[in-house]
Amino acid sequence: MPALAQKRPRPGDKGPATRDKLRKSLLKWYDREGRDLPWRLRQGRPDPYRVWLSEIMLQQTTVAAVAPYFTRFLERWPDVGALAAAPRDDVLGAWAGLGYYSRARNLHAAAQKMAVNGVPQSEAAWRELPGVGPYTAAAIAAISFDGATNVVDGNVERVIARLRAVDTPLPHAKRELRALAGELVTVDRPGDWAQALMDLGATVCTPRSPRCETCPWANDCAAYASGAPETYPRRAAKAERPRRYGAVFRIERDGELWLVRRPDKGLLGGMAALPTTEWRDKKWTRAEALKHAPVAGAWKKAGAVEHVFTHFALTLDVYKAEIAPPNDGWWGDVSALPTVFKKAAKAGEKRS
Repeated sequence: MPALAQKRPRPGDKGPATRDKLRKSLLKWYDREGRDLPWRLRQGRPDPYRVWLSEIMLQQTTVAAVAPYFTRFLERWPDVGALAAAPRDDVLGAWAGLGYYSRARNLHAAAQKMAVNGVPQSEAAWRELPGVGPYTAAAIAAISFDGATNVVDGNVERVIARLRAVDTPLPHAKRELRALAGELVTVDRPGDWAQALMDLGATVCTPRSPRCETCPWANDCAAYASGAPETYPRRAAKAERPRRYGAVFRIERDGELWLVRRPDKGLLGGMAALPTTEWRDKKWTRAEALKHAPVAGAWKKAGAVEHVFTHFALTLDVYKAEIAPPNDGWWGDVSALPTVFKKAAKAGEKRS
């Protein structure tokens, strides 16, 4: 929390700062303090392929985590055509560790569409591609094509909520915050404007302990004037993350595991996996779980693993057996598995 001895005079005494004043001060700050990122060009028009790739990777992932993945992706697939021609399993494998694999599947599908139809330029055209939502489409259109779009992500919501001291809690405030952000957009340097807002939220107007003393908008920020900027944006009480349960089955031969392919639709869609039951709200008894084993046999309990997804926590009981597998799968190694199944594979090793 910033060191504020007392409540500051509200900038609202003279009315909210004008759009031109806010834009001038933020763009001046961005020219001086903007981040150097692997996918960002400070001069010239950024490559839309690089911008698109970075924006998909950055969904629910930090810049520090994304940077090495971004570099490796570009080395293997330097343009849309190369990515479109890559086997999907290679793309999914390279994505391991970046979160939901549906994003990688959509990335590959979108690349294939662009390889045929060309790279879109407008916000609306980007929205037609798999995995490209309102924020991503607006960001690419602004950064790569100078579109005067309203680019609003979590960082921008936080900045605007503090600038205007919006008391409506998230997520209910999203429409209001988007409208307020849109009032600041012009045709002048739209790409730089979008990135400046993102950088301000990521480096100065941070969720906790905002560095208000270095903020170009400090004198115009209603939340800073209140003396408690870190309390914005307001948030509705979070519901407790639900828990689900399942059982997973480990068959090993000469250091390899029997793997299956998960359905394309749904969580971890299209990924390699260990055979598993469905994941449900109720715990599985041993008898229930073994009815769903890939093949009958002398299954032994080898432990349990915990994994947390964005929307739920998961407990998986791990069963192992020395047994001939069914036909619908293949032998592979643990490197092909997403994290939750790597944990299950490791749990099975402990009692080998």
